[in-house]
Amino acid sequence: MDIFDETDPDRVDQGGFGGPPLNEAWRRCCARLRAELGDDVFNSWFGRLALVSVGSGQARLSVPTKFLKSWIDMHYVGHISVALNAEFGPVVQILIFVRCSAPLEPAKNPPTECVPSAKAAPKSPEPGGDRGPAERRPASRPSAAPTFGDALTGSPLDKRLTFSTFQVGRSNELAFHAAKRVADHNRGGTPAFCPLYVHSAVGLGKTHLLQGVAHTATSQGRSVIYLTAERFMYGFVAALQAQTSIAFKERLRTIDLLIFDDAQFLQGKAIQAEFGHALNALLDAGREVIVAADRPPNDLESLDERVRSRLGVGLCVEIGVLDEPLRLKILEARVAAARMAEPHFEVSPTVLAFVARSIRSNGRDLEGAVNRLRAHCTPTSPPLTVETAEAAIRDLIRTHEPKRVKIEDIQKLVASHYSVSRADILSSRRTAAVVKPRQVAMFLAKMLTPRSLPEIGRRFGGRDHTTVLHAVRKIEALLQNDPTLRDTLELLKRMLQE
Repeated sequence: MDIFDETDPDRVDQGGFGGPPLNEAWRRCCARLRAELGDDVFNSWFGRLALVSVGSGQARLSVPTKFLKSWIDMHYVGHISVALNAEFGPVVQILIFVRCSAPLEPAKNPPTECVPSAKAAPKSPEPGGDRGPAERRPASRPSAAPTFGDALTGSPLDKRLTFSTFQVGRSNELAFHAAKRVADHNRGGTPAFCPLYVHSAVGLGKTHLLQGVAHTATSQGRSVIYLTAERFMYGFVAALQAQTSIAFKERLRTIDLLIFDDAQFLQGKAIQAEFGHALNALLDAGREVIVAADRPPNDLESLDERVRSRLGVGLCVEIGVLDEPLRLKILEARVAAARMAEPHFEVSPTVLAFVARSIRSNGRDLEGAVNRLRAHCTPTSPPLTVETAEAAIRDLIRTHEPKRVKIEDIQKLVASHYSVSRADILSSRRTAAVVKPRQVAMFLAKMLTPRSLPEIGRRFGGRDHTTVLHAVRKIEALLQNDPTLRDTLELLKRMLQE
């Protein structure tokens, strides 16, 4: 028996949801998925997934891109099936379409503008996601399958991001010289580092440095691939779809230099395993590898432990916060580049010093400041003053840059406050003297860090994400009627963020 009548006009809604009952049921499904997989995974892969209809044991969903459809097909159909079964009863088939302007009707031949995907829903989700074969469906015209060349051509390079435009200061000097050494390394010799790992917060120059290496090595005739994690994941999925995964692997293993950016976004057991195999093959063959992320290897909880271990073997370099002299150098370089296009653009040393002193966050905000100053400087306008500059960059001035809180710091502080040891918090003990500090620490980890529930659970002695969710809800409930606990949590938050 269908959950929704096939003739019901509200059964399919091009906006992405059916009538109110379907809408609310899908929201509950999303809540289940978020609780099970964590905020990071849910926001990355499910935020734009829409339920179109459910009926006759079949669920129809839509996504905006082919890549998103392929990724969900490979990894999360089982999880979606469990969530749908809990709300609607037995769902034996899940079809995923790429959204298009044509209405999604339950016809045998879907519109050619959409890319359908039919999956038989498994009885229970597998840890690595559903990998069953897609149901063959006729189409009015063949879709262009990704070719091997499309799968691993590398991410595009910005011709402005070279070593010559990279400003060097105390916070990035070691990373700069290490990257230069890798870029100038000749094939056949001993690799400079095995591998080089660069990490920093957003906007401090990681990508600029990596692309500088790519430009230099390419100009020397070396075989170089610069890949972001997103591009690598897309290439892997495309190679599987086109049945060229062997060529994909061979191509990755024959290059002289692999430059891998945004490693913190690498997800999926199969993709992480392939990256790990490629990393080992390149390093064992004496090739160069540079990897960049927003945190050290050991803090990448979502990454496979073997990959983290291999990344931690080489030279690990942090790019620190930009100090004032370096910020001034960056501003001077940006102004000089802007003056090439607009000769009338003049900024006095006094104004530049004020901007360098006021903006302490990152290089992107400095570039934004230069663009705002350009908007206030015209051929007929008076010279820029400190007052004009202050008004122009007001939205970029941050009075306080929040400290990055680590789960280990939370555990240590909470343990000290409640007079227990960190080992007690991570242990399996369930006495009241240990359970409350553990729940408080889990709650603070959820509030103050970007980690997902499964990641937090792993950092608390390998616990399940449901344990973390229970702890968070327990503390939230206690806060409603316990002013002492509220004061304690505020104190702990301030201590962790100072």
